[in-house]
Amino acid sequence: MVNKETVIIRRMKQVTAAILIQDNRILIAKRPADDKIPKWEFPGGKIEDGETAEECLQRELFEELGINVRVVNYFCSSTYPYPFGQIELMAFFVEWLSGEMEPSAHDQVRWVLPEQLDHFDFSPADLPIVAELKRTSFHS
Repeated sequence: MVNKETVIIRRMKQVTAAILIQDNRILIAKRPADDKIPKWEFPGGKIEDGETAEECLQRELFEELGINVRVVNYFCSSTYPYPFGQIELMAFFVEWLSGEMEPSAHDQVRWVLPEQLDHFDFSPADLPIVAELKRTSFHS
């Protein structure tokens, strides 16, 4: 029997973000102007079916930046209800192992100090991660 009301259940999309630090600077990347969210972000991407968050980050950073990384540990997460669906953004510290950085999905990449993060227009889901990075002391 079918109810008169139709309920649409959307699964929250899980997305990863890499916190890559070198010389106390954090890597940030700018999405192209024609992207859904043409703002600065921590590089990463959507988790595919059957993939762990760590595997996703390794795959995405190789596809988007041409680098091989090791996921070191979980940092924090945020959720945000974009018009196209709610996402859970999970940030992890990563270590750059090899490869020459060649961005393919971003217009720009920059290495910035934590105190410089406020000078960039980040996507809404990344803002809580920015805030947490500014509160946290870390070493590369």
